[in-house]
Amino acid sequence: MKSEEYQRCMIELIYQLADDDFILAYRGSEWLGLAPHIEEDVAFASISQDLMGHAALYYSLLEELGEGEADVLTHQRTSEHFRNSVLVELPNGTGTYLDNPSYDWAFTVVRNYFYTLAKKIRLDSIKQESYEPLQHIVQKISIEMSYHMMHWEVWYGQLMNSTSEARIRMEKAISTVLEDLGGVFSYGRLGDQMVRLSLIEGEEILKQRFIEYLNKKESTFTMGMKQGDGRNGIHTTHLMTALVTLSEVYQSVPAAEW
Repeated sequence: MKSEEYQRCMIELIYQLADDDFILAYRGSEWLGLAPHIEEDVAFASISQDLMGHAALYYSLLEELGEGEADVLTHQRTSEHFRNSVLVELPNGTGTYLDNPSYDWAFTVVRNYFYTLAKKIRLDSIKQESYEPLQHIVQKISIEMSYHMMHWEVWYGQLMNSTSEARIRMEKAISTVLEDLGGVFSYGRLGDQMVRLSLIEGEEILKQRFIEYLNKKESTFTMGMKQGDGRNGIHTTHLMTALVTLSEVYQSVPAAEW
């Protein structure tokens, strides 16, 4: 029997993993019909669907752990109760999907590539975690995620080595993403306990692995949390707007079974 502290920290970690994938899947879905070409439209839609599926696995596990129904966790929590990193909630660009969308493909490529690499490093760090149901989910997700990594790595490499304009746009996107990338590696206020209980390795260890991987390709990276630590419920207004859209159908008939 695990201690109450262990269970509380494990649940917090699962929320972080779930909310990250849930919100980024939504941002990815906003590119439907707007991607650079039809093949990418299909591929990106598939990746976003995978991310939503990963989030659903985590939410189902939280439901089993007594946190409430998965639909309630996704559609009835307010923004301050979400534990996603701020980076994943930022909009794709200016405008909205239905009103003059002017999205930034360079930002999207960098965000998704850096997030996917960070996600791989995080999941690799908890594969030996002793809670078996989470272990099984992580193993399943890791298989699918390898394809996501290849996809975004190809885009990243192509744009960085394309025209001078593409390179400038990518470098600007890298700077923007790095400003909040530190939040992806944060564990929030329970971080010290998570590490002490061997749920996951320390934040700085994982950051160093990320930097070592990218330094094979680029120069030194410095990560920040410019807009706050989402793990502690600090978010931008962009998250509130996203949650309203995500829960619109659910909230229209809250008594229905979804």
